[in-house]
Amino acid sequence: MSEVLEELKQILASKKTAGIESVWLSEQNRHLLKAEIPAKRQQNNTPEPRTANPIPLPPLTPAPKPAKPPVVACPGISAAQLPLNQYGWEELLQAMQNCQACPLAQGRKHVVCGNGCPQARLMFIGEGPGEEEDKQGIAFVGRAGQMLTHMIQAMGFDRNSNNPKDAVYIANIVKCRPPKNRNPSEQEAAACLPFLQRQIALIKPQVIVLLGAVALHFLLKQTGITKCRGNWLDYQGIPVMPTFHPAYLLRFEGQKNLFTSEKRKVWNDLQQVMAKLKIC
Repeated sequence: MSEVLEELKQILASKKTAGIESVWLSEQNRHLLKAEIPAKRQQNNTPEPRTANPIPLPPLTPAPKPAKPPVVACPGISAAQLPLNQYGWEELLQAMQNCQACPLAQGRKHVVCGNGCPQARLMFIGEGPGEEEDKQGIAFVGRAGQMLTHMIQAMGFDRNSNNPKDAVYIANIVKCRPPKNRNPSEQEAAACLPFLQRQIALIKPQVIVLLGAVALHFLLKQTGITKCRGNWLDYQGIPVMPTFHPAYLLRFEGQKNLFTSEKRKVWNDLQQVMAKLKIC
């Protein structure tokens, strides 16, 4: 049967090649061709086996690391625990304003950070704010501050100048007023001293003048302002001149001779500072 079918297919193919569009077929031959056509269709429509082709998922990317928040002083954290050596002026001022590291923070009206030119050649350091300083938030503005201002002017400097050549910077060991203007305690000074040390590092003064025994004790760990004053000391390579605090001089205002003699000692110390700065 297959041979007959193949022969029939050859005849039909030759007719088609000759251009004949239709031919007569016997009933038997028609049945052969009808049986062949469904078989081909079934063969051609046999579905091919499907292969797994999953949709690729996008590659996983690591979640971005959260940005580190800026370091600021936090209540209850001692300044000694903060990376102050990385602070610029803006961060340092914010840290001082926010500090709650010692009990002095509870009674203050203002934090007295310091004032003057940040590039000054000459820096003065006292012990702590008094009543007027606490009210205004500015270092050395009371009676002792007025006397210091006159001394600075006599040296040829100006505490209001922004010119580093003749400007000064004034700060204290502690930034908040101790009650009744008492001396700061060891705890209070230890909590606040890193702020001052960072101020000195940023200013890089050519000379530091320490005003009084408290500043001498806490910055240089030395005692005896009477024996140390007038003698050059050193703080991390910076020449330091200790002298009497202006408040000490004011105690003798009613004793003219003593007031004059003690004031002359301070002036002699400041003249050494002036000579040092001319050399620097």
